[in-house]
Amino acid sequence: MRPYLLLTPGPLTTTDTVKQAMMADWCTWDEDYNVHIVEEVRHALVKLATTQVDDYTAVLMQGSGTYCVEAVIGSAIRPATDKLLILSNGAYGDRMGHIAEYHGLHYDLMAFDETEQGSAADVDDYLAHNPEVTHVAVVHCETTTGVLNPLSEIAHVVKMYGKRLIVDAMSSFGGVPMDVAALGADFLISSANKCIQGVPGFGFIIARRSELERCQGVSRSLSLDLYDQWKAMEKGHGKWRFTSPTHVVRAFKQALEELDAEGGVPARHVRYCENHRVLVEGMRSLGFETLLPDAVQSPVITSFLYPHAGFDFKSFYAQLKSKGFVIYPGKISQADTFRIGSIGDVHPDDFRRLTEAVRACVY
Repeated sequence: MRPYLLLTPGPLTTTDTVKQAMMADWCTWDEDYNVHIVEEVRHALVKLATTQVDDYTAVLMQGSGTYCVEAVIGSAIRPATDKLLILSNGAYGDRMGHIAEYHGLHYDLMAFDETEQGSAADVDDYLAHNPEVTHVAVVHCETTTGVLNPLSEIAHVVKMYGKRLIVDAMSSFGGVPMDVAALGADFLISSANKCIQGVPGFGFIIARRSELERCQGVSRSLSLDLYDQWKAMEKGHGKWRFTSPTHVVRAFKQALEELDAEGGVPARHVRYCENHRVLVEGMRSLGFETLLPDAVQSPVITSFLYPHAGFDFKSFYAQLKSKGFVIYPGKISQADTFRIGSIGDVHPDDFRRLTEAVRACVY
């Protein structure tokens, strides 16, 4: 069932048991699906996100993670009265700006270099001089490069000014410990096919209940109306407004059970960090350099510089694929890079094998 390991930031390598969980058909109206699968998933996600479970809820949304980001921005930001500050040091922060543009929202984009973390001090200075801002959005792990932004510090500043906080934790939730209540996050967004190790097909929003109530009547999209999606799930005990990805949701429930069996987010974080350590040590031993300094690097995905002028990435990629490893091309303009992910059902020994495969390709 595994032609190769996906060393990417998602979709990623899943366990055979997660795959097998999709080998049954489910009725979207049936109580066995809605109550015993969807509702259990929603409650489990809130418990993963915070100890203050009564203040938050989880809303599942069909589509990729970007659908959920757009659902939040389009449902939480009122065009006439609100203003959004977006922190960006990569493609996914920029994408939030594109979404705000499409929706005709008032926003500013605070741009940082792709190889640098977002700055809490800069946010502090901006909010001190722009009191009209109502919401701040930040990407936690920017997989354009692999940089991990200082979420706690940024969140502290945002809440000090009494602003609402939107966190794109697409590639970190489930793999990096966090508590949305302790952060003061009002909306946290992630996807099934990331650190919880499910498969693509839906994303989810963990939201403060009081903030969801403010979203009523704001969205100008039918399918991406976060408030209506939430209310339908609340009233229907897990019933989605439109056809849900039943097989994917069942696989996700299995993935949540496997996360718990592994020891929860702290244990998974330890494994991902060890994956990353073995990867970086192995690649550096072969002469490769990382794009980012270690201090700002996440354990999710790592960018490596091309080893020399004329390096043929396509050939390198094809050779690694033939040996059972699929990696990612680079995504920045200022340097020639490729990326290797450390998340999914992959383990330190897989990265030791990868080192030997890379050695065979370049020497």
